[in-house]
Amino acid sequence: MGLLSRTLVSSEELADRVLSGDRLALARAITRVESGRPDAHQLLSALYPHTGRAHIIGVTGAPGTGKSTLVTALTQAYRAAGLTVGVVAIDPTSPFTGGALLGDRVRMRALSGDAGVFIRSMATRGSLGGLSKTTGDAVMILDAAGFDRVIVETVGVGQAEVAIASTAHTTLVVEAPGLGDEVQAIKAGILEIADILVVNKADRPGADRTIRALQLMLELEAGTPRQIHHHGHVVRLQAQLPVNEEGEWGVTVLKTVAVNGQGVSELREKIDAHRAWLHDSGEIVTRERIRVAHTLENIIRAELNRRIVASMPADSLDETVEAIRRREIDPYRAADALLAEF
Repeated sequence: MGLLSRTLVSSEELADRVLSGDRLALARAITRVESGRPDAHQLLSALYPHTGRAHIIGVTGAPGTGKSTLVTALTQAYRAAGLTVGVVAIDPTSPFTGGALLGDRVRMRALSGDAGVFIRSMATRGSLGGLSKTTGDAVMILDAAGFDRVIVETVGVGQAEVAIASTAHTTLVVEAPGLGDEVQAIKAGILEIADILVVNKADRPGADRTIRALQLMLELEAGTPRQIHHHGHVVRLQAQLPVNEEGEWGVTVLKTVAVNGQGVSELREKIDAHRAWLHDSGEIVTRERIRVAHTLENIIRAELNRRIVASMPADSLDETVEAIRRREIDPYRAADALLAEF
């Protein structure tokens, strides 16, 4: 504890403390990675060989569907079953501080004090897809720390939520009656990433209509082989789900009322059934390849951005911006010139 209070702690020592179950070290490790410390890569490299055991569950959906309440209830269900749970809750970025607004942790107060639960809020900081750019790193650290389940709750920005499919093993798409989200979800391709569809707040008027709309969409897609894609700008990967004796996974619609726990046990059982199917069918290998490709691209992109920005003198960039503003040069030619210097 005393060593951790020092300003400088080696990556190896911090990694050892994370692996030994030190919660303070776990929090410090995620902070070190999120803040982009120079030794963050060494820390992650030390932890990576100890990953691959946790089942990662993504929870996405529009704001107002009760995702945080559902995550809380689901975490409690896993704790009742004797499993440990790490939660990465992605919050909107504060326009003033750049940090997470911490709304999710406020709503997850019921989990406080449980040594088998660790919750971390992270800011999107401009990242698209409802995730922070360091979400995957935080998930990896929790995995290495020995949590049985890691739940990632996206910020809930709507049509950009599909990035969670490249991070999670099992993706839950949460809808709620009365929000008119069924059509938007269909248009945005949100349903295509769902392994399980959840209609939360199912005690509200209109729940049956929402369920019927989602089931109709699933019926229309019946018989069409599901495909997993990772079409990044650097890494491109595509794989059709394997054909085997286990058959394809059938996406179903479940009803929950998270505030009182109704339907949450059934949801946990469905997630566990999907986990078993992933391993029995062999699709877990495909999903892991997608996760690795997504992680690799994020690392390459972040490093390229860092090198490009570091190579640009601040005064030169200011002059270029001003020249573009005065219409002396267009932004495309300006970008080409800056990249040529790099």
